[in-house]
Amino acid sequence: MAYWLMKSEPDEVSIDDLAAAPRQTLPWFGVRNYQARNYMRDDMRLGDEAFFYHSSCPEPGIAGLCAVARTAYPDATQFDPKSKYHDPKSSKDAPRWQNVDVRFVARTRLVSLDELRSHPQLADMVVLRRGNRLSITPVTAGQWSFIKRLLKPRK
Repeated sequence: MAYWLMKSEPDEVSIDDLAAAPRQTLPWFGVRNYQARNYMRDDMRLGDEAFFYHSSCPEPGIAGLCAVARTAYPDATQFDPKSKYHDPKSSKDAPRWQNVDVRFVARTRLVSLDELRSHPQLADMVVLRRGNRLSITPVTAGQWSFIKRLLKPRK
C-alpha cells in the first residue's frame, strides 16, 4: 500500500463534499500537471490511503482521510469545452489526463500547514518543500504514521 497527500480547493471540492457524495466517492478530476497525473496513472492502487488537504484557502491543511476507490481512467473534463479543465489538444483516442476515484474515510481536525512544518519528523515531506505546487504528492509510511497520531477524527 502507498500513501498520498491530495490537495483540493475546498470551494471546488471539500472533505464535506466527499462525505456527502453518492457512495461517498468522487473522481479526482482537473489535475493538469504531468507529475501528479503520472502518480495517479502509474502509482496509485486500489485501497491506497491519502490525506485530504484543503489548499488555496484561509487555513490550508489536512482536513480528512480518503482512499483510492478506482484506479486511473481518462478525466472526462478534458473533453468538455464548457469545463475550465478542457484541453483541446487531448482526444478520446489519446487522452492526456487521468483521474482516480476517491472514497471518504473520515473527517479530521484540521492539521494546518504551519503545524505540519512545526514537526522536524516531517521536514522531508514533499508538500512542505518551498515552491511545491503539486496537487498529489507521495507520503512515506513514517510520515503517514506520524500524522495519523496527530489526527483525531471527528464525526
